Amino acid sequence: MKRLLAAALLSTAAAAPAHAQTAAPAPPVAAQKPHEVKAPFGATRNDEYYWLRDDTRKNPEMLAHLKAENLYADAVLAAEKPLADKLYGEIVGHIKQDDSSVPYLKRGYYYYTRFATGADYPIVARRKGSLEAPEEVILDQPAMAQGHNFFQIAGRAVSPDNRLLAYTLDTVGRRQYVLQVKNLATGETFSDSIPNVEGGVAWAGDNRTILYLEKDPVTLLSKRVKAHVLGTPASADRLIYEEKDDTYYMGVGRTTDDRYLCIYLHSTVSDEQRCAPAANPAAFTVIAPRERNFLYQADHLGDRWIVRTNWRAPNYRLATVRDAHLPRGRAAWTDLVPADGEVFIEDFKPFDGFLAVEERSQGNKKLRILVPGAKPFPVAADEPAYTMALGTNEEPGSEWLRYTYDSLVTPTTTYEVNYKTGQRRVLKVQPVPGYDPAKYVTERVWATARDGTRVPVSLVHARAFAKDGTAALFQYAYGSYGYSTDPAFSPMLPSLLDRGMVYAIAHIRGGQEMGRKWFDQGKVLNKKNSFTDFIDVTRFLVDQGYAAKGRVAAMGGSAGGLLMGGVANMAPQDYRVIVAQVPFVDVVTTMLDTSIPLTTGEFDEWGNPAEKRYYDYMLSYSPYDNVAARAYPAMYVSTGLWDSQVQYYEPAKWVARLRAKKTDANPLVFRINMEAGHGGKSGRFERYRQQSEYLGFVMDRLGVAK
Repeated sequence: MKRLLAAALLSTAAAAPAHAQTAAPAPPVAAQKPHEVKAPFGATRNDEYYWLRDDTRKNPEMLAHLKAENLYADAVLAAEKPLADKLYGEIVGHIKQDDSSVPYLKRGYYYYTRFATGADYPIVARRKGSLEAPEEVILDQPAMAQGHNFFQIAGRAVSPDNRLLAYTLDTVGRRQYVLQVKNLATGETFSDSIPNVEGGVAWAGDNRTILYLEKDPVTLLSKRVKAHVLGTPASADRLIYEEKDDTYYMGVGRTTDDRYLCIYLHSTVSDEQRCAPAANPAAFTVIAPRERNFLYQADHLGDRWIVRTNWRAPNYRLATVRDAHLPRGRAAWTDLVPADGEVFIEDFKPFDGFLAVEERSQGNKKLRILVPGAKPFPVAADEPAYTMALGTNEEPGSEWLRYTYDSLVTPTTTYEVNYKTGQRRVLKVQPVPGYDPAKYVTERVWATARDGTRVPVSLVHARAFAKDGTAALFQYAYGSYGYSTDPAFSPMLPSLLDRGMVYAIAHIRGGQEMGRKWFDQGKVLNKKNSFTDFIDVTRFLVDQGYAAKGRVAAMGGSAGGLLMGGVANMAPQDYRVIVAQVPFVDVVTTMLDTSIPLTTGEFDEWGNPAEKRYYDYMLSYSPYDNVAARAYPAMYVSTGLWDSQVQYYEPAKWVARLRAKKTDANPLVFRINMEAGHGGKSGRFERYRQQSEYLGFVMDRLGVAK
């Protein structure tokens, strides 16, 4: 995640691509069964592949079709299997297998995770008081995962007295977790077990009560906050709060000083936070009542609340309010960090002696430290494109701020900086065996979109790279929900760069890399900006000589898969190959169906197609609805049968319609993980298996040396 190639280069490739050497089998053909999809205002569309939807995942005809797709994918990809295996070996070879995390201190214990060589899952452990103390294993995940095709622990929380562990477990991949509790002294797992919950949990101060989120069994949205008392049946759990509005997502947690338990409610354009004393969470107080286009989050330390808010500040500001003044509402909030039109405040962390602020400017995520009575100072960075992030900071009395630093060249590095002296020390550089960062160069360039907007692009290439318009390019983007795609190191990158490829991240509108306005300009009735930004970045990089025309690959996943579908329809000639992972491609039909998990609560992101103006606009870019009799690039599409975010039938229908209408002979591969959800198969190495498969597919189409 670009283009321009001289015809001479294409004609002098060292070897014909594998797909040209053997005839591929015929692709599966899905039956067409007329089905009318009706909008509330009367518009109708025919969806001939609607029958592929089966919410039970048991329809024999549907399962047989997916099986045929996987068999076809196996056949098409067989010629590239040696390359995929080689890439897998290279990628895994850049991972230190017996690695461990940097320990952090919380309530007298040092917590960390560690991997054994070859293990897919880490052991979670702690040591009391000192890193020299005996190890206490909290969760032996390798042992727990045995016998499961999918395994994930989403959240865990240790009780305030350090004796008990609450955690949430999924063995299906549908993000319907089971809450369990373990006695850390005896190793006993309690009989208390609560199914169909969200990943996050929080303890009350009595060390017996756990707050959790109960999910709706159909939409899978978190609907109710309940309190479970250990040793009592789940049927007796007390209802703390129920959310009636399906546009809100919920979470639970504790404030930095551990004094308050909070319920966090968030929608695209509105937040609400309810908090109660952790010692007695009987009555929850609303920090500020919800209001459309009013967003905030609050944390507590000492005798005050610190609030990050967009109130009178599109790029957010930090405000503070004393405990005694909280009931007075927003009128009592005073500025701590004023609004800045060029700086977007993304997060913060309060300490007893200072405040750490995570912010964005010029497309990079940075950190700034504020000390009362002193001039704020930024945390230093040495590269043009990078990302910093607040690390795990569980001791507010510390003089040290822990943070991480990444770039497309620099592996994740964990630092601490002292707020009093400015001293900075490295705690860990992520080991990458066989990798020399001096061989590579990262750049930040700015592409001009068709409406004149300057779009930041992070890219990386070998130091020996020549910008002569002959290279192959792999371009990636996401561009939705205000989610920013930061330039972080990946162990796959050396395999691309050592073969002469350029890798680029297009920070397109729809993310928040350039502030809230950047997000607003890439959603609802501005969504097409995301697609055209991506295409214009590609054309810019080709024009500037970073890539050859005809040697560009594009990739995106989930809402980034929507981007891929839109790009495939709008500018298929600009890409040789496209990778679309778990793609959201059937926008109109999905957004008309409020029983689907992805739909509920997202009208402020995409629009409500029950209204004609949104319906017409969404229909104009929906990838599934705009498939036409035209030539498309080679495509690799993936999904998970148990995906709860983007249901498997969206890409299944899209692929079926593409097969029926496209006029080219380029391969279209559809890979279905039959035992996985939105994030794919679980396990440390499994994702690299699929990554190696699609990278082999991409490299073969781009004529990259094996």
